[in-house]
Amino acid sequence: MNIDIGNVLIDEAEPGLDADSLETLDERVREAHQRIADGRAREEFGYAALNLPETTDPDAIRQACTEVEDSETILTVGIGGSALGAATITAAIGDDETGHYVLDNVDPARTNSVLAEIDLAETAVHVVSRSGTTAETLANFLVVREAMTDDGVDWTDRTIVTTGDDGPLRSLAKKHELPALDVPDGVPGRCAALSTVGLVPAAIMGCDIEALLAGGEAGAESLAPSLFDCPAYAYGAVAHALDQQGAGVNVMMPYAEGLESFAEWFAQLWAESLGKEGEGQTPVRALGATDQHSQLQLYRAGPRDKMVTLVRPENRESLTVPETEIPDLDYLGNTDLGRVLDAEFDATEASLADAGCPNVRIEIERLDAHGLGRLLYDMQAACILAGELYGVDTFTQPAVEWGKRAARGLLGAGETAEARAVADKYCRRIE
Repeated sequence: MNIDIGNVLIDEAEPGLDADSLETLDERVREAHQRIADGRAREEFGYAALNLPETTDPDAIRQACTEVEDSETILTVGIGGSALGAATITAAIGDDETGHYVLDNVDPARTNSVLAEIDLAETAVHVVSRSGTTAETLANFLVVREAMTDDGVDWTDRTIVTTGDDGPLRSLAKKHELPALDVPDGVPGRCAALSTVGLVPAAIMGCDIEALLAGGEAGAESLAPSLFDCPAYAYGAVAHALDQQGAGVNVMMPYAEGLESFAEWFAQLWAESLGKEGEGQTPVRALGATDQHSQLQLYRAGPRDKMVTLVRPENRESLTVPETEIPDLDYLGNTDLGRVLDAEFDATEASLADAGCPNVRIEIERLDAHGLGRLLYDMQAACILAGELYGVDTFTQPAVEWGKRAARGLLGAGETAEARAVADKYCRRIE
């Protein structure tokens, strides 16, 4: 992975960074790298995510998928990190013949629509929950299970479970002898894409999950105690520094349709990991070139509170634009469609630089399994590095857990202080 931070320098951008601030930042990166290396060596919670390319067993994943490897459709039932990584991977490198649907919300209209659209007899279901108690995930799974039974499908033949050592989902897997994979120890869901959590749908599709892990290994090998030598650290350090200068919004804008879900995955990673104690950038999802026509005006001419991250593969598929008899469109004839997209990328980058909006360019060699594995790994490393610089606990999500406890209490899973707080607020509002 290559990264270009030239357009965040003070001579090019406002807010921006000068040479002295980069050198000072690099000293902090050196210290943070040592903390990260120590955490990895001890396999501490969170830091263990950076060991996944070595600790994930692709053979175990493929073995669990044996009975459903000929499925026409894959249905992931999970939420947040239990779904976004899998969706990102299959959207980027999955085949077009096997559909991958994700139930990561409890909107009945969406669940009904998905169940009506797919052939449950030809569907592999992957249900993911570390605790085995996630209300949204279990509610959707119970609906899916009943729908399969109603259609005469033996759901136990079509279901794979990924969960923790104990809990209702683990008990269910044992009772019905379902293929069951372990969530990795010490790894938050949002950092678990390169593990059992994220790789099952890709394995069923026949994707090269070994190459995904090899891309991650390349990222691990690139970690070095200087932002000038490590693309991942360069990104994390620059994003943090720009935030401290006022760029509190980070727009993730890939120029590849297959990476649209990646921007969503990044948004969870960045927001849930860094948004604590009054710190953290707000991630915004965009897609090039589509959002040049809907958002670029704001980024170029709006408040100076943003950095824009532009991502693209250096090598793309080719598709020639046919010649046309329309004189004003002669310039498009015999042009490769990928060249048009790259021209849009270059134009956006130049437009932002001309307006002084800080932007970072990230390039992978190509959008394949290896390139995607490297991108996912490096963004996780960048996030962990940024968390060290912010001084926050990168791997917890107390605000999210508050909401979970409140929802479970409101649904009758036991009385909680959070549920009482919600009930009290609601009563005050309607009085």
